[in-house]
Amino acid sequence: MPLEQAVADAFAADGWLAHATQQFHERSGQQAMARAVARAILSRRPLVVEAGTGVGKTFSYLVPTLLSGERALISTATKTLQDQLYGRDIPMLVEAMGLPARLALLKGRASYLCLHRMELARHDDALQDAFMQRALARVERWSHSTRRGDLAELEGLDERSPIIPLVTSTRENCLGSDCEHYKACHVNLARREAMAADVVVINHHLFFADLAVRESGVAELLPSVSVAVFDEAHQLNETGVQFLGRQLGSRQLLDLAHDVLAAGLQRARGLVDWQLMAASLDRAARELRLAVGRQYPDAKLRWQGTSPDDVDAQAWETALAAVHAACGLAEEGLATVEEMAPDFVKLLERAQQMTAHCEHFMGLPSPEYVRWVEVGSQQIRLKEAPLDIAETVKRRMLGVQPAGDASAAPANDAVGDDDFDPPWQDEAESAWLAGDRQAAEGVQPHVQCALIFTSATLGADARLSWFTEPCGLQDADILQVESPFDYARQAALYVPRHLPRPQDPSHSAAIAHVAAEGARRLQGRTLVLTTTLRALRTIGDVLAQALGEQLEVLVQGQASKRSLIERFRQGDQDGQQRGCVLVASTSFWEGVDVPGDALQLVVIDKLPFPPPNDPLVEARSKRLEAQGRSSFADYSLPEAAVALKQGAGRLIRRETDRGILVIGDTRLVNMGYGRRLLASLPPMRVLGGPADYQAALEALTRASTTDCPDPG
Repeated sequence: MPLEQAVADAFAADGWLAHATQQFHERSGQQAMARAVARAILSRRPLVVEAGTGVGKTFSYLVPTLLSGERALISTATKTLQDQLYGRDIPMLVEAMGLPARLALLKGRASYLCLHRMELARHDDALQDAFMQRALARVERWSHSTRRGDLAELEGLDERSPIIPLVTSTRENCLGSDCEHYKACHVNLARREAMAADVVVINHHLFFADLAVRESGVAELLPSVSVAVFDEAHQLNETGVQFLGRQLGSRQLLDLAHDVLAAGLQRARGLVDWQLMAASLDRAARELRLAVGRQYPDAKLRWQGTSPDDVDAQAWETALAAVHAACGLAEEGLATVEEMAPDFVKLLERAQQMTAHCEHFMGLPSPEYVRWVEVGSQQIRLKEAPLDIAETVKRRMLGVQPAGDASAAPANDAVGDDDFDPPWQDEAESAWLAGDRQAAEGVQPHVQCALIFTSATLGADARLSWFTEPCGLQDADILQVESPFDYARQAALYVPRHLPRPQDPSHSAAIAHVAAEGARRLQGRTLVLTTTLRALRTIGDVLAQALGEQLEVLVQGQASKRSLIERFRQGDQDGQQRGCVLVASTSFWEGVDVPGDALQLVVIDKLPFPPPNDPLVEARSKRLEAQGRSSFADYSLPEAAVALKQGAGRLIRRETDRGILVIGDTRLVNMGYGRRLLASLPPMRVLGGPADYQAALEALTRASTTDCPDPG
């Protein structure tokens, strides 16, 4: 049976999906997306799909992918969705179809227990603390029963736990085949399963980390699959930029100093002055931080010349030279003992890599990249990144050759050139290197892999330019599928016109009082999303003071994201706990799913324009201005529209949900560009004033929300 017909039959009202799960019900948008994915698989043309909340996009790409019988790779932005796909959605569909498909889950190294590092941790000075000793004991007990070694299996282990870096490996400290636990290594077992599987579930971080350094096996895996789906694709560009550049941080230097001292004293005591070597690295890391002086918390300093802005050039160059010397000293010492143990080989490689990064940062930045310094209270990170991933996607995923001189080879990315070449690349590159530009351009990319990119939020125009331009996908097929929710009936939008202007120092306190008023009426059930950490703290403090005796005010940073969301979902449903108000910033604007009565009011403090002083934002804006375009209209406004849409998307998650969205920024109704931002939001009914807002709150307190099927 042709694939498109098989897909249509699966999604029919009386199809096998309806019989396989009670959660399924027929949706025209879901069917349209599934048919488009089927066509993309057959045609091998890249497809970009924006599927509104409730469409059921997960089934829309999984069903045609599985029915095609092709080998597939599914990449997501979050480990949560990774686990859901691998543990629930795909097995359910495979069983319903009766397919003999083999599944595999592949995460980054930091997700898997390293048996070698766990043994080393027993002798680590950091384990003198009783809390750390208990945490290690828990990990060791679990290590005897786990098959996969995925730390997500260990219940109660906070993702921020300091024990995790001590019992997991990195590319730099992994011993590879020299490790005594190589055969039992959980990372290698996961890779081998992935290479033998029919469907592999990975995440974007792993995809780009592998593309940059070819260390995980995904680079070898992707060319061998026929379908690659990127869910939560709105995060692709920023994730890719993070991995396709360079980074050198004081934490890396301190970690190297710690590992050098531990390995040296344990395996080669007396042969090298390990104390001197570690002290040199430690001192250089701290002096590098001191060289930038006092800065605002989490400051990002532009770096366009020999030193970052507002930093003394001589002090900076002296500090960088000290880092280079300390890394060189480590190289010399480790080279004398590298044959004694595999640990020394990896430590030497780390020192050499840091030396190379340091030498790179001692030179002037490349005009195609943006360079900056991130400054924390104790740490510092030197970073350089491309402005977007367009060229990388075109060259390494779509097989499009870069424009340039016929005698020049294609441009390299910052981290390497042989990391990720599509199967058609060799023919074109050979022609290019031979100087035959016409022959090179005549080689068409015989795309062996169907590429599907999807998310609920990908742009604010018909071509989804916010996503397609920085990802190099302007020529992809585009499909936009509207949400099936009745927003005019289910949700209302309120913009309080009496609030101070967003720049006014009293604005955060004023929006906190608006949120407190709604939370009192609803007995919690309120999520406040802020655009800055300063607003987060102010609003959290005001709400705690106003509601502390009535409701539980949860503020980002008090506990892990998972713990905060779990507590918020519980609300007051058991009658023994107070209702909740959750105040959170950037990381909670997306990926937070709280359906039903637990969330009925979302308050957004300001329009989420990108910060103009961010080095990446500034560089992207300058590039647009140089092209004769408006950085505000073509960059800042689309960025704000997408972020606003993501934040608003937390409110309505099911067909029976009801709620109010409050946006505390009068520019939305007073400025001309506000119409563009309003158009990006779901078509909610607009409340005219305080009386309408009070009436809507009263209606919510009377209404009862029942569960409805998960759209899949």
